[in-house]
Amino acid sequence: MATFLYRLGRLAFRRRGYAVLAWLALLVAVGLGALQAPGASDEEFSMPGIESQKAFDLMGERFPGAAADGATARVVFVAPDGQKVTATENRAGIEEAVDTLGDGGQVAGVADPFEARAVSEDGSTAYATVTYKVKSAEVTDASRTAVEKAADQAREAGLTVEAGGDAMDSGAGPGGVAEIIGISVAAVVLLITFGSLAAAGLPLLTAILGVGVTMFTVTTLADAFGLSTSTGTLAMMLGLAVGIDYALFVVSRYREERAKGRTPEEATGLAVGTAGSAVVFAGLTVVIALAGLAVVGIPMLTKMGLAAAGAVVVAVLIALTVVPALLGFWPGAVLPRAARKEPKNKSASRKAPWRRSKAAVSEAAAGSGPGDENNLGTRWARFVLRRPIPVLILGVLGLGALAIPMTSLQLGMPGDEAKSTSTTERRAYDALADGFGPGFNGPLTIVVDAKGATDPKTAVATIGEKIGTTKGIVSVTEPHFNEAGDTAVFTATPSTSPTDERTKTLVTTIRDARPTTEAAADGATFEVTGSTALNIDISEKVQAALVPYLVTVVGLAIVLLLLVFRSLLVPLKAALGFLLSVLAALGAVVVVFQEGHGASPFGVEQTGPIMSLMPIFLVGIVFGLAMDYEVFLVSRMREAYVHGESAEQAVVSGFRHSARVVVAAALIMIAVFAGFIGEHDSMIKMIGFGLATAVLLDAFVVRMALVPAVLALLGDKAWWLPKWLDRRLPRVDVEGEALTRRPAPAPVPHPQPDPTPEEPAEARV
Repeated sequence: MATFLYRLGRLAFRRRGYAVLAWLALLVAVGLGALQAPGASDEEFSMPGIESQKAFDLMGERFPGAAADGATARVVFVAPDGQKVTATENRAGIEEAVDTLGDGGQVAGVADPFEARAVSEDGSTAYATVTYKVKSAEVTDASRTAVEKAADQAREAGLTVEAGGDAMDSGAGPGGVAEIIGISVAAVVLLITFGSLAAAGLPLLTAILGVGVTMFTVTTLADAFGLSTSTGTLAMMLGLAVGIDYALFVVSRYREERAKGRTPEEATGLAVGTAGSAVVFAGLTVVIALAGLAVVGIPMLTKMGLAAAGAVVVAVLIALTVVPALLGFWPGAVLPRAARKEPKNKSASRKAPWRRSKAAVSEAAAGSGPGDENNLGTRWARFVLRRPIPVLILGVLGLGALAIPMTSLQLGMPGDEAKSTSTTERRAYDALADGFGPGFNGPLTIVVDAKGATDPKTAVATIGEKIGTTKGIVSVTEPHFNEAGDTAVFTATPSTSPTDERTKTLVTTIRDARPTTEAAADGATFEVTGSTALNIDISEKVQAALVPYLVTVVGLAIVLLLLVFRSLLVPLKAALGFLLSVLAALGAVVVVFQEGHGASPFGVEQTGPIMSLMPIFLVGIVFGLAMDYEVFLVSRMREAYVHGESAEQAVVSGFRHSARVVVAAALIMIAVFAGFIGEHDSMIKMIGFGLATAVLLDAFVVRMALVPAVLALLGDKAWWLPKWLDRRLPRVDVEGEALTRRPAPAPVPHPQPDPTPEEPAEARV
């Protein structure tokens, strides 16, 4: 592995023009494809194997066209205090607004609240339902503006008017301030780490190139594969974070090799051969974790995971090809000023550049001084090595305390109730709950298959009566039959809100009573669906899939790390550390988003159940990223150990070379993920917070504290591998051992200084 990547790095260095042009050509090609693509359409959510999905499929079969119905908007009218919507003036204002709602080419129809009996019992609230010919992603701004215009007309009549429904959701795709915040913080961290504008700018430039290729590709394929805007946002989030980090590690290793007196081409080859090997295996762990989301069996989750995995693959390839190519164009630009600065007597320098002390060149190129052997990373490692047991106990107890709230985790799928009160969708939700009861926003849809019944109408009526008398159901609508008369649909409204635990219990009660209910229905069967039941089923399926997913992903990653480190205990230690950090991160998510402690700074105005997909998303993404830091940090320890250092000294060497870079990489990832907390989409907001917290805990507590403490306690046993297993495992040589056995390159007869602004790079080639 290291030898192949070493050659690839040198090839990219020498053929830098071709490497950069190839990637730019790819960027232009996918960019043109994105411009011509129809764009993302509504992603049809499906989850095979659950009752709600079976009911939806039955409706699609027995009610042709129902599954393809367009978007809807629900306009809610609230009368002034003490009045009713049926009052003459209020009714006139509502009817005028309904007439206006019917205007527009995309509108399929409007249900008048007085004809559709959509008026609350106390007469304070009414709503009109607008159906469209197109899906929500295709509803134009002009159509939404028409809804606002109708609402303004009713407001002039003294009514309070709000609008909700999927037609009013304009989406929240990528491309906001989140990316700007992340890139800005990353630029500052890189500048502080490297002390060079060029060294700070190169990882940002290559990461932006990778994100551009990824996003254009996602846009091009969005319509064909049904990719949503959330898919693109997640791919951008991860692509930007790992793209910066992977380039950062290669550039950092290049500077280190230059500090040893290597030529630019040799230093580039060694950087790609060593740090690039770590990048490849770190990227593989992330790809395994993301692609493993397919185990859950949710097509939408699979698509999001594969798109994000594609972004990681692009980031790895760019780190291995574009980064060395750019180093070839500007071999001295990424070095600190001291390393690029020529002596005042330029002629003397060019005649005998070797007269500069080797130590001075080394310190300048590395951006360090004489005390670099005792830098902060070295001092911290020695501190942990002297006190491994207290550090281990304190770290485990701290993470355990943070993980405790996770025991009260409640899963659900937040809807409009989780949005800010400044949005009309949230105010419409609250108005409907006040006027029609909390369960009105989440009715249960009952689908009755009466094909086997002697009298379908009687059978449906019996099922409706049985469900209507269930404790917790406040009303049941009249059934709607299909043309064949063998299938009916009606709704049952709970007395509790969609996210209330009592609603979940109610759905379970109705389903558990199915044998008795169906026995009285003379051969008819029924299934419970609707958004509320669907969310409950999703939560249960995700919880059931979490353990198989963990076993699959962690198992594959342990095998991969076994190849990388050739040790049994190091991969197991890495997996256990990940479990601690991810559980602690989930606990923090529960504290903020479910319990509401410290929620305001993060823009969380409404607490409630944690989104059903959040735990498995967090587990998948954080596992991959946690293994990133494990590979980058421990591979340097393994490299030092293989080259003859003691187990304890190898830990110190690993921290001396990698601690500052790992800290910078973690800060960059935290900044990128934290920037997405400001997104409108509640799913992205929650994922951004969870990922930022998990990276913070994993990088600074697990990898920086627990890892050296455990390795200190294990000593040489940490690198033990049975001989029989050692013989059977293929050697991937991440630490670059094969590169140290290569013959040294022939000395350059007349060494020249690195190109400077006065001496173009071409003069060096």
